[in-house]
Amino acid sequence: MEWMTIFYVLFFCSSTALTAAPQKAKYQQLLKSIRELETRVKDKDAELLHTPENPVDECLFIAVTCFQNGTVKLQPNNNQEKTTFTKAIRHLKKLNVSDSGKCESSCESYEKKGPKMFLRSFAKLIQKVINQS
Repeated sequence: MEWMTIFYVLFFCSSTALTAAPQKAKYQQLLKSIRELETRVKDKDAELLHTPENPVDECLFIAVTCFQNGTVKLQPNNNQEKTTFTKAIRHLKKLNVSDSGKCESSCESYEKKGPKMFLRSFAKLIQKVINQS
């Protein structure tokens, strides 16, 4: 009977580790897409975007939503990069974070910044999520 308990504990621990690994890899890929966009984004004469910086855990859903809505407004440096740029933005739209329902802020409450600073803040948020998982 004792060995069955040990087996179940080991099985549970290994299954938890296996589900965390793919999630972390997904976030790493999102981080890579953000950094790729950062080198290709048009920063001069571009629209300023609401940029969440260091959101509290209860506001991660709002922050991610702000970033996803803002990425639609980003423009590539030149037309030659448009296909790669669009593909990276589509990839960022797949990020899902659960809504805690406890956040009092909205996208409009965050300061507007240029596209490169916007993407750097987005990368910091994803890095925070990676470090927490």
